[in-house]
Order: sequence, then structure tokens, then C-alpha cells
Amino acid sequence: MSSRRTTNVTGSLVAASFSAVLIFSGTAVAEDQGPGSSKGGKAVDEAPAGVELTTLLPEKISVDNSSGKTAITATVKNEGSADSGKISLLVVGFDGLTVKNVPGCTRIAEGSLPEGSNSGFSCPVDNLAAGASKSYAVDAAYDLSKKGKICLPVQSGDGKKTFWQQGPVPFGTANPSPDAPATPLLLGTDNEPVNPGADELPRTGPVRELLPLGTAGAALLAAGAAGLWWSAQRRPGRQAG
Repeated sequence: MSSRRTTNVTGSLVAASFSAVLIFSGTAVAEDQGPGSSKGGKAVDEAPAGVELTTLLPEKISVDNSSGKTAITATVKNEGSADSGKISLLVVGFDGLTVKNVPGCTRIAEGSLPEGSNSGFSCPVDNLAAGASKSYAVDAAYDLSKKGKICLPVQSGDGKKTFWQQGPVPFGTANPSPDAPATPLLLGTDNEPVNPGADELPRTGPVRELLPLGTAGAALLAAGAAGLWWSAQRRPGRQAG
């Protein structure tokens, strides 16, 4: 990933098309978040036999117009018939959406973040039994003058494989509410600026739509939209320059 140092905490991140979905935990989420959705999620590396990992994000969130604060529920679920073993859920923010804290998880160092992201946390899960799920309360900030996206990869405990990834997908609204106490945002919707009369969003994030690939990565193209594959896997005896 360019000149960034990589770690096995981040592992390989697959960025599917921007119509993908994100998952967040209901503990810190507003009551109007609605049901969880796996929209935009995609299986990547083959999981162990009998293990079927997915994630869920709320259908909608609410951003406080004065503070920019919001809360999201990120959930990882094992829909298979066998225990998952050690896995990790990563919660990564892009552009106008910044992940501030995820209790019980470890902040990913700036130099180890996927290219184009602004924040991220790694949440270790010792084991997820068949049919079980685990949710995390995500404290975030959203700059309503920008687009905002989130990404939820589920990786092996050593970070060498990505079994599932949801996102990066946007939260946003086409009907800003600058004079209201809060602005509701919908999953899978590009955000429009809050500024009254603004008719064009500022360009944010990396200039390139496709990021450099590691040797283990390949271009992932979703139908009708560009997808990205980030490789952040530490290779024995070698450090990224």
C-alpha cells in the first residue's frame, strides 16, 4: 500500500463497489437506526469449513447537526454450522465519516491504515459459535459537507485472510436538514452537502479510484462499478517501504 507500513492487524482489505454496506453496534446507536443490513457485503477468501461470516449495519443513522456526532452499530455474525475460531472485525472510516472509538477494540495506527481511509479500529473475537453474533458500539463523527463511507472487513486472527468485507459504503442523504437538530442518513446513499444552495460536493479522499495492489491482491470489479482491493498483509522478512 504505497509507502505505508503494513501490519498483520489490518491484513488484506477488499473494497467492493461503493454501493456496499457497513455494520455498527446498537449499544451506542439511536433508536431510529432500523434493522441491520449486510448490503454491499462480499465473501473474499474462503472461510474454514462450516464457517459463514457476515456483517450488519443499520439502515439509517442520525448525525447531530451541532456536534457532528453519530453512533453506529457494527455486528459480525457466523451463519455457518461450525465455530469460527479467532477472527477480527475491522471498522474503518473514509472521507467525511471518522471512527472516533470502538470500546473493546484497538485503534489502527495511522501508518497502517488502508490508503484513503482516515481512521480505523480492530476488534478481536476469540471465537464466534455457529449461529452467534457480536455487536460493537461505534462512536463516530460525520462532516456533513462531505461524503462519508465506512468499511467492515472480517479477517482471520492473524490478519492474513479476509473472509468477508462490507464496504466501503456510504451513509448520506439527498435532503439535508441544516436547520434541524439532527440529519438522518441512509445506508448506501451518497451524501449531499448541508450548505443551502450548494449543488456540488467537494472532492474528498484519494484522487485515484483504484489503489495499488499487493502481490496477494487483485482488482475486484463489481458489476457496473469499480471495486478496490487493498493488501495490507505483512510478509515474513520484508517490510513495506
